[in-house]
Amino acid sequence: MRSMLGLVAVAAMILGPLLAWLRLVPAMGGFVPFALGGVIALVVAVASVVQGLRGRGLTAGGTLALVASVAFVGAAVHGGGVPLINDYTTDLRDPPAFRHAGTLPANAGRDLAYPPAFAPIQQACCADLQPIRLPVPPAEAYARAERVARSQPDWAITATDPQGSTFEAVATSRLFGFHDDIVVRVRPDGDAASIVDMRSKSRNGKGDRGVNADRIRAFVVALRRG
Repeated sequence: MRSMLGLVAVAAMILGPLLAWLRLVPAMGGFVPFALGGVIALVVAVASVVQGLRGRGLTAGGTLALVASVAFVGAAVHGGGVPLINDYTTDLRDPPAFRHAGTLPANAGRDLAYPPAFAPIQQACCADLQPIRLPVPPAEAYARAERVARSQPDWAITATDPQGSTFEAVATSRLFGFHDDIVVRVRPDGDAASIVDMRSKSRNGKGDRGVNADRIRAFVVALRRG
């Protein structure tokens, strides 16, 4: 029975992400079986180790569950020190606002304002997320920012507003297909310079394991390179 349970758990850990990657099920439809399978695999692995220590040996299912549980725990531990927030911005005092994202069916009924309670948490973990100053006029900075955004493999531009110097995008995770909303804003900084700010917010209401913060960092690097 334990061996069969281990095989079922491993199958769930494989099939969930696979079906999500093929976009045959929604993101949570792939993640839930993966997470549930991981928990079951962990339980089976512990029981199998105890059985092995008693000299009864490991079954094939128990061995697979042990390997799968190690991978599951490793994935869970990775990014474990990241705070459980799902919205990051380069401007904590005046975060760029989502406008088009609020019209999307997936965001119906959601409050897309940056939660004030997140500000001190973000400041403590990610003080490096700061406005980006570019030594070019706003129009040029906007064009550069949009060009860089379009070059990101997991981004899709959803709305542009050159007059308001903002554009929005949706990023899709490669494996499960989770979606994050992005807004980029450009403002003048003196006569011939610009300030570029960005926000990245997960559509799921839980912590994002630092994905949005890392996305901002990567965008900043690419933007500075031009």
